[in-house]
Amino acid sequence: MQVENTELPPAMQVLKLATASWMASAVSAAAELGVADHLGSGARTVKDLADAVGAHEQTLYRLLRACADVGLFQELPDRIFALTEVGEALRSDSPHSLRNFARWVALPADRHTWDGLAQTVRTGEPAFADIHGVEVWEHFRDNPDVAEIFDNAMTELSRQVIAPTVAAYDFSGFRRIVDVGGGHGTLLAQILTAVPPARGVLFDQPEVIEDAGAPLDAAGLRDRAELVAGDFFEAVPADGDAYVLSNVIHDWDDEPSRQILANIREVMAPDARVLLIEAVLPDDTNPSLTVKLMDLDMLVISGGRQRSGAQFDALFQQVGLKLSRIVSGGLCSVVEATRA
Repeated sequence: MQVENTELPPAMQVLKLATASWMASAVSAAAELGVADHLGSGARTVKDLADAVGAHEQTLYRLLRACADVGLFQELPDRIFALTEVGEALRSDSPHSLRNFARWVALPADRHTWDGLAQTVRTGEPAFADIHGVEVWEHFRDNPDVAEIFDNAMTELSRQVIAPTVAAYDFSGFRRIVDVGGGHGTLLAQILTAVPPARGVLFDQPEVIEDAGAPLDAAGLRDRAELVAGDFFEAVPADGDAYVLSNVIHDWDDEPSRQILANIREVMAPDARVLLIEAVLPDDTNPSLTVKLMDLDMLVISGGRQRSGAQFDALFQQVGLKLSRIVSGGLCSVVEATRA
């Protein structure tokens, strides 16, 4: 996502930027209502849609016409709406779905936390606990419905963002791949599919592992994968020759990140690789708006951060690892490290 180069006067450009959250809220509302699901079979009138999603007809029309202006739907005569190619990504059953991600960013756990950005910038401390009364991980434990939407959102991102990264990196040659903080197992299923001889370990917190594994089952890979519960701040499964952490390290500032990496360094095989799948900040001032906004999201929620290649290198060196290469795979890259 880049800022459009427009001919609008400066004040109007600021107005457009400052009201971008309005557009985001409209997209999230359409996702929450499931409008795209009900347009999957073809165009429908607003009345039909209102009956289907349980909404007020006139109010739904106002939402849909705004969403049409940003390309999610097409408004036809007589208040009929059709789904666009972009809008297809809000369908629950689309292979390109980001519906749950659009729902997640509208929940108070994410959106209200951004209300504290200015204070976070003043203090350097994440806003989440001040806004919600507890740290983000405790909030998830206390609100399983929120945690479920978040987990589903991350699974969707894995399908859309991580898949090109998996395709870009050569995982062949690894025999035991440990997915640290691997969630439901979407990423591990993609890797094991690409590397038939390998076996995998899906490692996450007990409450996550309890409901994990469906992507492995769907791919017919459960017999090649072991599900292990634990805490990566205490220990991780030993003897892996590839330790994959997909958008895990960005959740944490340097000190906790060092602890996670040190625990991996302690048990990894001598010739093993640590593979961080992350959106990498440019080392220079080149534009990278999406990654820089992700960095702010990590900042306000957990005190984490997106990092540049140089910052990853410095982090690795502090725990006895060294950066060997960065393999680009679109928005995310594979940041590879070995023993120093």
